[in-house]
Amino acid sequence: MAKGFRPVDRDQQFLMPPDMREWLPADHLVWFVLDVVERLDLTAFRARHRLGGVGHEAYDPAMLLALLIYAYAVGERSSRRIQPLCGTDVAFRVICAQDVPDHTTIARFRQAHVEAFDEVFAQVLRLCARAGMGRLSTVAIDGTKIAANASIDASHGVDWFREQARTISAQAAAVDAAEDAEFGADSRGDEVPAELADPGRRKARIAQILAEMEQEQAEAGQAAAEQAAKAEQHLVRLTQGPVTGRDPAGVDPVAAAKARLARELAVRQAEIDAYAAEVAAAIASGRRRPSGRRVADPFGGKAVRKALAALERALARAVSATQNGKNGKNGKVAQRNLTDPDSRILPTRKGWVQGYNAQFAVSADWLVLALTLTSSPADTGELTPMMQCTVTAAELINGERDAPEQLGTVLADAGYCSEDNLTAEGPDRLIATGKAHQLAQQATQDPTSGPPPEHATPIEAMRHRLRTPEGAALYKKRGATVETVNAHIKDRIGLRTFSMRGMTACLGELNLVAAVHNLRRLFTAATTTDVIQTA
Repeated sequence: MAKGFRPVDRDQQFLMPPDMREWLPADHLVWFVLDVVERLDLTAFRARHRLGGVGHEAYDPAMLLALLIYAYAVGERSSRRIQPLCGTDVAFRVICAQDVPDHTTIARFRQAHVEAFDEVFAQVLRLCARAGMGRLSTVAIDGTKIAANASIDASHGVDWFREQARTISAQAAAVDAAEDAEFGADSRGDEVPAELADPGRRKARIAQILAEMEQEQAEAGQAAAEQAAKAEQHLVRLTQGPVTGRDPAGVDPVAAAKARLARELAVRQAEIDAYAAEVAAAIASGRRRPSGRRVADPFGGKAVRKALAALERALARAVSATQNGKNGKNGKVAQRNLTDPDSRILPTRKGWVQGYNAQFAVSADWLVLALTLTSSPADTGELTPMMQCTVTAAELINGERDAPEQLGTVLADAGYCSEDNLTAEGPDRLIATGKAHQLAQQATQDPTSGPPPEHATPIEAMRHRLRTPEGAALYKKRGATVETVNAHIKDRIGLRTFSMRGMTACLGELNLVAAVHNLRRLFTAATTTDVIQTA
């Protein structure tokens, strides 16, 4: 047993290594980031700086970019937290060479170069391709909601913005009238410049948002009229003959059920009339009546009973929706956020969030191949653009390889399922037609094989393919591929809330985060020496 404790001598003097490269191990992430940034084309970053003039020398864009990349890689995105780390954390001190930049310098650099981060993402993807990464056998596409740098309480409807515009105009008019009464209508020459009268540009922002909302209301009215016309045409088709698949948006479920019932009743009545005519002909000729079941009850056919049951369910759902207060497109009010007008209120599993919908296309080895950012809560309209971006990314990756790899199957969940997405041009795709556990259960309990039936609709054909052993095994790869990347971006890098505001700025930060994620994948898969040699 020891006789005492280890000594704690804080007055001990040390001689620090004079070479910074001896401060950290050679396989540390910071050296990898610095080596990668040295090989990037930073022309777009340096173009904003004029050299050879007077004034303080600016920080090297390569150093600031490396600082941002490393900070994001270790989960630090706040410029105010990055600044003190540059003086206390050895890795941050190595990046800035102990010349600590102010947090405003870091924030302004990020804000000024948001449009250049997409090129950083592309260059990092090329570097990963040269290292042999980017397996294209399967590509999973998924969307995830990311909060905006704005409060959901700052979202208001068009009436609120109209009232604010009227209030601001009335206040401005009252101030002008009071100044004219006190000083006269002529200019005194000491008025506040127009660009400084409203530092936050609140009035201009409210007017712009109001104009956009009114334009969207007009477009929504026109779209609603077109949708109503299509719904009316669909109801007419339902009365004329059987229509497979789901009813299009805008069609009243009760009206559709009534139209189907009317068609089945008409078919049943035609059968009754034909049977009655056959019986009458038999009696007139002295023959026996037709054998088999009598056809006399208008509500006796199987199809009629099925249509009646569907109508009862539709009526029950309509009553339930009315009682729960959900009966209303009229109760759905479009809102805009005053802090970040580009963001929207989006539904998530944990409630509503003011934010954006980020879309990622991820390779089989967890590289982000393509991304986009939208304010739409639904994923349906994003599959075709994302597949096009994936094809472009595959061409970029194959351009860096000696042996190109053909783009395989695109995997997507039920949020992307629509007839348009199933039939659009592009690579082979496997889109879920229901929840994952339901698909797995169907593939186990009711498996199938071979091609789908000859006259199957696109959704029926996809449902058939997902029940085959090959389709079920292939779709299982989706969650393990893209959901892993979503979790890494949100939990490891920490992008649950954007640091900046506006669609352009948030898309730039998303490109930076995707580049950081790919760099970490490359750092995990290969040593720094390997990357240097392949670059």
